[in-house]
Amino acid sequence: MSVFVLSRLDYCNAALVGLPASTLSPFQGVLHAAACLILNLRPRHHVSAALRELHWLPVAQRIDYKLCLLVHKSSHGQAPEYISNMLKPTANDPSLSTLRTAANGNFFAPRTNRRFGDRAFSVAAPKAWNSLLTDLDCYLFNGRFQTSLEDHIYCQVSGVG
Repeated sequence: MSVFVLSRLDYCNAALVGLPASTLSPFQGVLHAAACLILNLRPRHHVSAALRELHWLPVAQRIDYKLCLLVHKSSHGQAPEYISNMLKPTANDPSLSTLRTAANGNFFAPRTNRRFGDRAFSVAAPKAWNSLLTDLDCYLFNGRFQTSLEDHIYCQVSGVG
């Protein structure tokens, strides 16, 4: 049951990046309802503890997780070419290759003048990736990387670590 709900919530959620919390709240409501259903909670029960017990990320952080996972797959040749073409490692740019960020495996995030431009994958994905700790990318295998990434984002949300 939970796999079905989460797969539906995660489907194309990278398109939701940068949306206000008021727009994401219906998705968060679905996540809350699924947690209540799975854990057999009463309608008035507080859901935050249930989400922690299930180790589920809030919708906004699920979006960041998906973006970072796509960047990781792209940097290891496991993403479609059209996604890889949207990402530009700072190490590949001669004017940026001497910066410390080039050694950290960061990606160039172009500047935009509009809020809508900041929602583009070519801008939002590098920003999400560059905000991660650099030691996460040392996990080359997706299974280990996914677990580490999810734990890292979960710790940021819950204020642990």
